[in-house]
Amino acid sequence: MKPIVSEKDFPTANKFVYLNAANVALMYSGAEKIITKWVADVAQNGSNNFDDHAEEHVFKELHRAAAQLINASGDDIAAGSSATELLCSLAWAVYPGKDKNVVSTEIVFPSTVYPWQRVARSTGCEIRLAKEKNNFIHTDDIIALIDQNTAVVCISHVEYGNGQTYDLQLLADAAHQKGALLVVDATQSAGSIPIDVQACPVDALISGAYKWLCGPFGAAFMYIAPRLSEKLDPGLVGFRSHKNMWDLDAKRIDYPQTAQKFEFSTMAFGCAKGLTKAINFLNKVGVKKIFQYNRQLADILVTGLRSRDAVVTLPLVDKNRSSIVTAYFENIDSKKIITGLKASQVFVSSRASAMRFSPHLYNTVEDIDTALAEIDNSIMKM
Repeated sequence: MKPIVSEKDFPTANKFVYLNAANVALMYSGAEKIITKWVADVAQNGSNNFDDHAEEHVFKELHRAAAQLINASGDDIAAGSSATELLCSLAWAVYPGKDKNVVSTEIVFPSTVYPWQRVARSTGCEIRLAKEKNNFIHTDDIIALIDQNTAVVCISHVEYGNGQTYDLQLLADAAHQKGALLVVDATQSAGSIPIDVQACPVDALISGAYKWLCGPFGAAFMYIAPRLSEKLDPGLVGFRSHKNMWDLDAKRIDYPQTAQKFEFSTMAFGCAKGLTKAINFLNKVGVKKIFQYNRQLADILVTGLRSRDAVVTLPLVDKNRSSIVTAYFENIDSKKIITGLKASQVFVSSRASAMRFSPHLYNTVEDIDTALAEIDNSIMKM
């Protein structure tokens, strides 16, 4: 397999084997540089360069980059400090009432459902979680929980623990048939799996920056379908929430007629610029190309693990797979193997008594071979 990025894009990728993008990806070098430059400028010049005009328009390029990533309009993108922050604001905006319910899964990353749990404490709405079977969620079990009282179906596009990928079209159809919204946490998919919100009409989609988008902590984006955005009052508001942010008047608040109504305050703006750089880089490489490359690496890894009699816990249907691979060996403590790998400069995560591997565009076949060889070494030493 020919690499699809150059060494200068991820300068440390050849210094160790990093199969951990589902935790924190290596950052695109262009993102790191622009963040450092922005922070240095503000530190040394205050608002001389980052003036009122620059602050007002600071998210415009991120709107365009994120819109291109998921085939949306820039007007339908909001920037924020984290996926959780944006989802919390959305959850309070939707505010499902006592007679309503919110559907998710019991293996979803907690931050995807906690905002709805918090709203439920105030409104009394019901939280319904589809149950796992052998660490897998059957989509039919999610759909079975949706009824005429469902306000929101909120799922992670890819489950963090097992790499299971959901059919968003199927869930959108099921939710919309009952008058419910489909809200998608794309933090484990954006940048590694093609997403088209025009082809698949999700109502909202949110992603953090520091995983597959190869961006920094401290930045995120949210897409809101215009048909939904125009109906909502943001759950979090601040001086940026007014349609003319520098028209400072505490007596009123008139929201923009775009998703930017969810951009409420100041943040580490350099992180937003870094995320913009990272997304533009991924758009240039091509997410479809990245997806195919990552899956090839994952397939090689799966073959190698199975040849060593590892138990690979992957969805059985190919369309339900991402490039996240979880595996364990019978009667061997996965954490001990992970510790051995780390000592050999091979980095993976521990999840649910298994090893979680998550190769990304900066990895190579040689990385996979090294990881497999070090697994052999670790087991031999036990």
